[in-house]
This record gives sequence, C-alpha cells and structure tokens, in this order.
Amino acid sequence: MPPRHRSCTLPGLFAAAALLLTWAAAGAAVAAPEEIQVYEDDLVRPGGFGLDLHNNYVLSGDTLPDHIGGAAPQGAYRFTPEFYYGVAPNLEAGLYILSEVERDGTTTVGGEKLRLKYIAPRGRENQPFYWGVNFEIGRVSNRYDVNPWNAELKGIAGYVRGPWKFVGNANLDWTVSGPQRQKPTLNLSTKLGYAVAKDLSLGLESYNDIGDAHNFGKLGRQQEALYAVVDTAIRGWDLNLGIGRGFTGPTDHWVLKAVVGVPLGGK
Repeated sequence: MPPRHRSCTLPGLFAAAALLLTWAAAGAAVAAPEEIQVYEDDLVRPGGFGLDLHNNYVLSGDTLPDHIGGAAPQGAYRFTPEFYYGVAPNLEAGLYILSEVERDGTTTVGGEKLRLKYIAPRGRENQPFYWGVNFEIGRVSNRYDVNPWNAELKGIAGYVRGPWKFVGNANLDWTVSGPQRQKPTLNLSTKLGYAVAKDLSLGLESYNDIGDAHNFGKLGRQQEALYAVVDTAIRGWDLNLGIGRGFTGPTDHWVLKAVVGVPLGGK
C-alpha cells in the first residue's frame, strides 16, 4: 500500500498557493463539511502516525442557518485536524477534532469523530483496481448539526491506469441519536485526476447527495457541488487544493478548500 506522505520538490508557486488559501480561510470569520475529500487507497504504515489539516472556507453561501442554533454558512471557516495511526498493513484508525470560526469571529470546538479505514490487499502488483471501506462515528455540537450523534459507512473504489485515476465513494449517513432523527441518506463522491508531472495532478471532484427513501434521486433538492483541484507535494507536505461551485439551492455557492498532509516522519 502506498505511504500517505511522499517527499519531493516542486516550484514555489504551489507552496504560495497553499499559503494563500490557508491565509484566506484563517483571515475570515458552517455549512461546508468539516472535510471535503474523496477517500482513496492511501494508508499510513503499521505503527506510523499521520496528521492532515482540513481547511474549508465558504466564499459565498446562505446568510441564515439551516436550523435553530446553527451557524450561517456565509463567511464561515472550518479547521479540522485529522490524526491517524496505522493499526495493520490494511487498516488505519483516525480521529477528527472539529472547529470553526464564524463570520462574526465566534470560535468554537464543534466535536470529535472516530474512523476506521480498510483497504483490501491487491491481488497482484500494479493491479489497477482497488476497493475498501471506511466507518465513522462522532458527536458534534448544535452549530454543526441538530442531531449530536451521527455515523457514516463509506464504500471506496478506485481505478488507476497510467496518468489517469478515477475514484468513487458511496456514503451512507444516518443519525445515531438526536431530537430530529432522520432516515439514512446516500451521497456519492467522485474524483477524476490526471498526473501532469511527478507528484502533480489536476482533477475534478464532485459531491452529490442522492437523498433518503422519501427524496431518493430528486437531485435538484439535494446538495451538488463540483471542485477543480490540484494534488501535489512539497518537501513531504501533501496538498489537495480546490475551489468548488454549488449548483443547487441547499449547496454553498463558492467554497475554498485545502487539505494539508503534515510530514511527521516514520511513514
């Protein structure tokens, strides 16, 4: 299984882009998810530790919250450190710490989530197809969700051939406990990437809610967003930078995101 962090040297243009994106988010005062990411087959080695920093900033969104006590999306910034540990060659455990800065400067720690990620062994070397699953459960504050306890089961499938890769995630979300328990909902996340150079890939990521049993397939009523992304690495720092556009009423209109993988050594 490939290590999560790799070391390389690329022009300072990409480093500047990463810094600008992080500064833009931090300088702003929550509707963007705590992590905007398509899960792939990357795992940290057994016994190794890793850290990813998820940064999401809503450039343009609704000015009103979607529930009483919630935070309005417009101008909101979410910062989510993700700590992870290699349990076994094909199993990784992770912990998210959710925080947010609202447009008026209000800062809160919004909860914690635990996850287990499994990627099946490949049948042969250089096999282009892979699959896996990820289970996540967590408690969040009312600023994020009217229901405090929620869970998600994620199916992961990917295909890599030459410079091209396609990855899909099928996510089943459900409420564990809360005042407004809802039926399980399905959403699909996909990624199409093309490697233009060593450790530099350009691509598109899409995030689409399919709905619950009562609204299944009514896409115009669900969240739909498309992101243009750059994946690269600079001196061991992995970067996933993107700007996204929402296409339906429930979706934030424009969102910046930066996932920064911190090189901790021993990968």
